[in-house]
Amino acid sequence: MTVDVNSEDGLIIRKLIPLATLPGAQFNALCAEMTIEEIQDGCLFKKGDSVSQLVYLISGEVALQAAGLVVEVIAAGSDSARFALAHQIPRKIDAVANGRVRFLRLNADIVNNPPPLAYEDNSYMVIDETEGDPDDWMTVLLRSPIFQRLPPANLQKILMGLEAVHFKKGETILEQGGTGDYYYLIKNGQCLLTRKPSPNAKEIKLAQLGNGDTFGEDALLSGAPRNVTITALTDIVLLRLDKNRFISLIKEPSLKFVDYAGMQEAVKHGAILLDVRSQDDYEDQHLDDSINAPFFSLRMQLKTFNHDKPVVVVCRDGRISEAAAFLLLRHKINAMILAGGMEGLAPGGGLAAGASSLAMKPEPEDKASFAAGVRIESLPREIEQKRLIDNLVTDVPAGILEDQIRALKLENETLRNTNQQLNDKCMKLEFDKQHAEKQCRILHKQMEKLTQVLDRLKGG
Repeated sequence: MTVDVNSEDGLIIRKLIPLATLPGAQFNALCAEMTIEEIQDGCLFKKGDSVSQLVYLISGEVALQAAGLVVEVIAAGSDSARFALAHQIPRKIDAVANGRVRFLRLNADIVNNPPPLAYEDNSYMVIDETEGDPDDWMTVLLRSPIFQRLPPANLQKILMGLEAVHFKKGETILEQGGTGDYYYLIKNGQCLLTRKPSPNAKEIKLAQLGNGDTFGEDALLSGAPRNVTITALTDIVLLRLDKNRFISLIKEPSLKFVDYAGMQEAVKHGAILLDVRSQDDYEDQHLDDSINAPFFSLRMQLKTFNHDKPVVVVCRDGRISEAAAFLLLRHKINAMILAGGMEGLAPGGGLAAGASSLAMKPEPEDKASFAAGVRIESLPREIEQKRLIDNLVTDVPAGILEDQIRALKLENETLRNTNQQLNDKCMKLEFDKQHAEKQCRILHKQMEKLTQVLDRLKGG
């Protein structure tokens, strides 16, 4: 019997794991082949059964038993019921219905091996968000591109490993400069992201986060200190995952690394080579045909990326690239990481002899050069600066020269701070824009529902 995706049963099934991660068309096709079974005080499966099926509880209660002893009782609607019952094959325990139970059997191969995720531009896609549903955060999380890439076993371990923490309005959740130790999901409440471009600078408001939003991954992936302060705007409930679980359950299965040869092959087939180091580091040395987008400003440039082309991310040693790739994957951009970063391309670091894709400014003649075939462009900035200073020294008194140098350094620092403040303001505007677009999509969906209701009333 076909399950109507808009029925009460269909809405329950849509939240099952990993069905919650399936694209709409694929989920609808699966529902067309489903049959909900019913049993009264019977056995759903027994220890030793080896049929490759996943059994999900739709209504009622099921007792999981081993040698006649009850190990656990699963109730429909609970977090545990979103997963397949005792899914190991062959079965290690019995599943017995407590009274009347309705349940679903699905082919494990079809559920666990869906077609590869296609990165499409779904900027106009509307996700139905159920108001007042306390489990909505979980559905939103499971539909994110990162979590769609994870195997069902990882999803179960993640959701079971989440720890709830509470903060009062006004409390600091994370502080800029702190060490990354947890990945956070907002279950209920709102918080504010702020940043100081420099220790003595004025704090800049960047964004406001709410139910279903996540934060904290940048520091876990890059190893760098926290780059923002996060404060509770309301009493807030967060779910957090410790660093070790985040690395093993989310990072490792999500991120893909390529070596130098793999990078060349990807670029040959149209991939974008993205360098996320600072502009100064990029100008000193970079790979041919790469583009520069410093990581701190990457969020502001996401809209400019072509979702049809994969991206190979490059940084100094690969750490910042991990955070950048994670960000790209969250926005449905297929990203890979050049293992070892630019340091891996240094002499003895893995750059093959004859490679010609490294563009850099030359070292002085008395220093070792890169492997054969490296292209030379221009003198290093340090040598140019030294020559300029030497020329100035011959013409300008020492005291005046020192004053000029101090003034230039101060002006340079002021410009850097101003640039950082402008970047932070641009980031805030981008967050505000995304929030407004989300609200617009929700309102559009609500308007469609109201129109359907009015049409039915007119027809009646």
